[in-house]
Amino acid sequence: MIVLFYRLGLSDHSTGMLFQKLPTSRLLSFSRRWRPPRSAKRLARPRLFTQNSQLLLVSGISPRPRLPFLHPASGKISPPSASRNPFQNQLSRLITTERKLYFKDQLWKAAKYSVYGWTGLLLLNMMAFGLQHEVLERRFPSPAEWTWTSRVIYRIANKEEHSDSNGTGLTDWTSAGCSYGELLKRLEDPALDGRDLQPVLQEEEDSHVAGFGRVGLDTSSKSEPWRRGYYACLVGAAKASENRDGWVCDITRNTVFPPEVVIGPSNPRPKPVPYGAASAPLEENCVAAFEPAETYYMKILTTHGFTTGQRLDAALAYADWLDFKGLSSTAEEMYDWGLDIAMGALPVGVNNVIDIKSGVVDQRATYISSNVLRATTSLAFHHARNNNLAAALPIYLSVLRARRRLPALSSQDETGSNLREGSSLAQVLSFLRSMIVTSPYPPAPPTGNEIPLRTPAAICEEAGVMAHIGEILFASSSESPSAKASSYTLGGSLISSTSAAAQLKSQKSGLSWTRDAVDLAEATLISADQDDEETRDKCSECLAVGMENWSKMVAKLLKDGRQDKAEMQPKASGSWHWGKSPAFEDEGKWERESHAVDERLKSVRRLLSREADRKESKGGYLFI
Repeated sequence: MIVLFYRLGLSDHSTGMLFQKLPTSRLLSFSRRWRPPRSAKRLARPRLFTQNSQLLLVSGISPRPRLPFLHPASGKISPPSASRNPFQNQLSRLITTERKLYFKDQLWKAAKYSVYGWTGLLLLNMMAFGLQHEVLERRFPSPAEWTWTSRVIYRIANKEEHSDSNGTGLTDWTSAGCSYGELLKRLEDPALDGRDLQPVLQEEEDSHVAGFGRVGLDTSSKSEPWRRGYYACLVGAAKASENRDGWVCDITRNTVFPPEVVIGPSNPRPKPVPYGAASAPLEENCVAAFEPAETYYMKILTTHGFTTGQRLDAALAYADWLDFKGLSSTAEEMYDWGLDIAMGALPVGVNNVIDIKSGVVDQRATYISSNVLRATTSLAFHHARNNNLAAALPIYLSVLRARRRLPALSSQDETGSNLREGSSLAQVLSFLRSMIVTSPYPPAPPTGNEIPLRTPAAICEEAGVMAHIGEILFASSSESPSAKASSYTLGGSLISSTSAAAQLKSQKSGLSWTRDAVDLAEATLISADQDDEETRDKCSECLAVGMENWSKMVAKLLKDGRQDKAEMQPKASGSWHWGKSPAFEDEGKWERESHAVDERLKSVRRLLSREADRKESKGGYLFI
């Protein structure tokens, strides 16, 4: 205070007078410490940077915001965020108002693009599914009367059955059998695709046959495409059952296994399951995976509405299956049943076509249908497979005679076939039109009750019959003379083998038949049209079988000639006769024949290889 008075220009005397005039209370007040003046308004709390509070324009002066990561809390004053855990502090530091809006926008975009992506992927899968089934529909047409699900199952079953469709070369008969079984249930269900179907036998207890299951149905009320599709389903199920004969299904896992891996008393030494497959099942948990094949074949034979050709195909397939199982006598009865089916469909008044006891086609018959030729040829093959050559050869010879007497293909039929094929431009326009318009169901095939024409395909079948005749003649030469004491006629020529001395003659005759069959098949294959797949397939198969038989026959004759030469050489050296024996001459002949066969075999292999490449290149675009 004194210093203050001095600065104000007051003297000591004046200062003393001043202190004397002031009251004591006023003097004591000057002795207190000076403090800053208290504001009437309390200072505002610091606004945290991580909080989005409302900022008022009319307010007191606010200090600078206190950032938690730059201004740690002191011991005396704790910020509001001190009560939260460290994770909340870190989260509140990272998620700001701007970042919160950014995260919301990114989440919305992610959800939107996810919906777009999954929707597009679903649509692409639907497009691929539709394109694949459109290709399968063109290859395996399904009846339009069926429901959509039944048609899809039918296409899938056919795709699994044909090995060239899945690209692996192996047919998945298990999946095919399951698909055909499911399809049969839908076709025979009155609530789905089996409306208006009636049982053949009205009594329920008569509709089951012991050992064969349920008999067929009356499908006369259905359309021809429906019946044809139903027949194809039954045949496919029968084939799957044949290829999975004896397989079992583990009911605990619903998995199909071969019988040799089942663990149980009936299989004391089970084989190991393949690597990566499920563990071996127990016998007590297994049931038959598929119904027997005869169930489906008998259902075809007892169903009303199928054509003669369809029923004959089923009878021959069932007989072939019985032959495979070793039931030759039962198979012969089924072949006889096939003959009855073929004969029963001939026009009224046609008699004496086949000798029922021997199966030989009568040479005086004037009406020989395709079914008759197929039934008799299959019966002859059955006899040959069971070494009954004496019964097989007359049937083959009668069939060959009947085929050579078939009416030739007229020029009008050839012109009609060429017109149906059309030019390249017509084929392209037809393909483009088929991409837009649904193609109709294929027309019904022939029933087989008509007289066939001598088409190129029929000529290939004729070559096949000739190859079988040559094989039988060559094989019969090794039998005993008593077994060969029989004679056969073909168009007035006599083929006789009554003694062991005629063995070489019979072998040469069989070789000649085989050589002629190879020449006929090769010439027909070369001259066949590029679009005639039936003729090319039959001729290729006949040519391959004929060349194989021809090479084996020549090899056997060459071996026999060398053995005869070795046996006769000591006798010839001790004899005073000069000259070559027939054994030496035959050896040279068969050596020249062997070289000719080798050269011919090379050319045939090149021809068959080109044919296989042509077929593969032509059918490759059908698969996805």
